[in-house]
Amino acid sequence: MVKGLYTSATGMINEQRRVDVLANNLANSSTTGFKAEGATSEAFYDVLAYKIKDTSEPFAARRLGAMNLGVKIGETYTDYSEGSFVTTENDYDMALAGKGFFAIEFTSKNGEVSTKYTRAGDFIVNTEGWLVNKNGDYVLDTDGNHIKLDPLIDTGVGLDGTLYQNGVAVATMQIADFEDYNYLRKYGETYFEPVEGATLIESTAQVRNGMIEASNVQTVKEMVNLINYQRAYETNQKMIQAHNETLDIAVNQLGKL
Repeated sequence: MVKGLYTSATGMINEQRRVDVLANNLANSSTTGFKAEGATSEAFYDVLAYKIKDTSEPFAARRLGAMNLGVKIGETYTDYSEGSFVTTENDYDMALAGKGFFAIEFTSKNGEVSTKYTRAGDFIVNTEGWLVNKNGDYVLDTDGNHIKLDPLIDTGVGLDGTLYQNGVAVATMQIADFEDYNYLRKYGETYFEPVEGATLIESTAQVRNGMIEASNVQTVKEMVNLINYQRAYETNQKMIQAHNETLDIAVNQLGKL
């Protein structure tokens, strides 16, 4: 009976976490280059299924862990699928068709400089002529250097990310990709940073000039999920109320007999 309280409580905590992730997705549904996130959960029977299929150890020696009928909060994952392209006709707006990321030099509040990667290609040229993003972080070329352009001259962009002014190649933007996206960690809303084990590979993405990649959040799908999560939360809440009423009867009424 008391175990049922804990089971329902874990369910409520899990649904609350799902709603938090979903709310962040909806808040960024119009953020350029944003990648939606999802949350996983793990039940006892899921662990049991994995263990049954595990042939690396004798069946009699397999440990299934503590018997817990509740739900275990899993990991938060990122959906890297490509968002739709929006035409802006701005020379410095760029989108990547295919797998890959723009390389950005990011400076933290502590002054630490590191390379981040993003799909958000809404760039501008600042007053000093440097190509930067909306946060003021520098776009990097293939050599890891900043890119300087003349804002008074029209800029052309090749499919490989080469920037042209007056028909002359000025620089080529660094388009990076990774062998396994499981070794990427989200930083902020649109940045990604590699973790230990990440392997850089050559990107096959093509740069589309005058466009930006919209968020890949599907608003209708997220709203449907929100309704499902809220109903699951309410169900667990009613279960706790039912267990509480049962305990009240057991303690205050049966005890009088």
